[in-house]
Amino acid sequence: MVGYRQMRALDLEVLLRIQELSGETARTMFFTEEHLAVRLSSFHGIELEEWPAQIAATALHLVEHQANQAMELALGSAPDPLPLDKIKTIIVGNALRIDWAEVVEPTEHLYIMGNPPFLGHATRSVEQAQELRDVWRREDIGRLDYVTGWYAKALELFERPGYAGEFAFVSTNSIAQGEPVPALFGPVFAAGWRVKFAHRTFAWTSEAPGAAAVHCSVIGFDRSPKKRARLFDYSADLKGEPMEIPVLDQLNGYLVDGPIVLVEQRRTPLGQLPPMVFGNMARDDGNLLIEPDEYDEVMADPVAAKYVRPFVGARQLIHDEPRWCLWLVDLDPSDIARSPILRRRLDAVRAFRASSKAASTRQMAETPHLFGQRSQPDTPYVCVPRHASETRMFFPVGLFEPDVICGDANFKADDPDGLAFAVISSSAFITWQRTIGGRLESRLRFSNTLSWNTFPLPALTDAQRTAIIAGGKSVLAARALHPERSLADHYNPLAMSPNLLRAHRELDAAVDKVFGLRGSVGEADRLRALFASYAKLTTVDELVMPAKPVRRRSRAAG
Repeated sequence: MVGYRQMRALDLEVLLRIQELSGETARTMFFTEEHLAVRLSSFHGIELEEWPAQIAATALHLVEHQANQAMELALGSAPDPLPLDKIKTIIVGNALRIDWAEVVEPTEHLYIMGNPPFLGHATRSVEQAQELRDVWRREDIGRLDYVTGWYAKALELFERPGYAGEFAFVSTNSIAQGEPVPALFGPVFAAGWRVKFAHRTFAWTSEAPGAAAVHCSVIGFDRSPKKRARLFDYSADLKGEPMEIPVLDQLNGYLVDGPIVLVEQRRTPLGQLPPMVFGNMARDDGNLLIEPDEYDEVMADPVAAKYVRPFVGARQLIHDEPRWCLWLVDLDPSDIARSPILRRRLDAVRAFRASSKAASTRQMAETPHLFGQRSQPDTPYVCVPRHASETRMFFPVGLFEPDVICGDANFKADDPDGLAFAVISSSAFITWQRTIGGRLESRLRFSNTLSWNTFPLPALTDAQRTAIIAGGKSVLAARALHPERSLADHYNPLAMSPNLLRAHRELDAAVDKVFGLRGSVGEADRLRALFASYAKLTTVDELVMPAKPVRRRSRAAG
């Protein structure tokens, strides 16, 4: 309806301009529908239910009437709107089950557009998941959103003889983030399409009572590389009027001006970075963990106190809230008999695990004194939260000694020299994370297989490595000037200390230099350099093939 209204308005502008150029002063006295380039009969649609289809048809007739009134007012004449039977092309049915070639006849000037349902991989129904498998013609659809089914149908239609044109959809913004990108854009690019224009993430709210805001993107495709692509971005609150960003080269599947690369999940880091794994999972019903109100009681037991260690979960990492755990990997079995607290807590762990429905958890009941899954290092390590606020300028991470136990709400990597800490603390990394990594709502979702293992850090010279590590140490030193502050306080985007900002700029200069960047470096510069580095470090086959899912293995205890 909106599209028809706007196109009729453009059509009227064209007619007025023709009249002006022709020098006519008198208004044209008669118009028929044949004089119009934009006609109701040119519009086709598919609606799932009968009533909305009827509403759409009625609305189109109403908009046609309004357009004809404007035309008559401007030109003196307009087509006759009667009879009201011109809308015969709004089909009732499931758009992913209908053959679109039965809705619209072959044409060289076809424009497909729409606002498909916003359903993520976690909210689609079993039936909708099967629809995606059918339209994409594959069993593994991974994290593809429901909206991507319309992309598959558009690709299918344009592959048929006689059909040519363009297509664009309002989509959930997650289709251009993280794991879904290769799965969607791989087939799109392989079929010869390019991103003609894109509106990056914006907040779309409904006027319906209680309706939640949805984060959307609009992406349009064509097969004409002659015209420069257009890119629009929104303010920090994702609202308001968009700002156009000049595109120097082309737009890739992440809606970034840069090489057409598809970043696949990897089992191992791409460069010289250490492996990143989950922290330790207690699987204990809370009995191996010690809350602040329990600390004094446990420490009053001299036997149990020997095994108390600081414990850092995601909240402890970000907000510096105290928590501890019983770390019993070196437990003397005779200590259990000497400690009522150990005996009581380990009995509770064993009972909890034994009653589990999961066979793996029941097996853990045989060793109730141990965390169910363990990965604690014996060297200093970098600790990374699974999720972080999208408003922070840098990814908030910590560097800990091995006596601080890392929980499984975090990732961790052995980091004896501080290189991993420095890299992940840089602007280059958070830029990669924002672009490549997934999201939880709007928060950044760190992934070892996607955002860490794919980070395209080139091979470092000794001098470059030393400079990056030194930059990381400067960041730690700046934090140490205010030990009372948590990471949340240090990285409050409205209140970062000048010393910490300077330290991060020093670190950024060292990391950016590795990517060939110097001087004043912006996000667009980093993205182009990052994608170019990724392209150099990966093979051609990895870049163009659809996503290969990473089979997540359970973490073995040890």
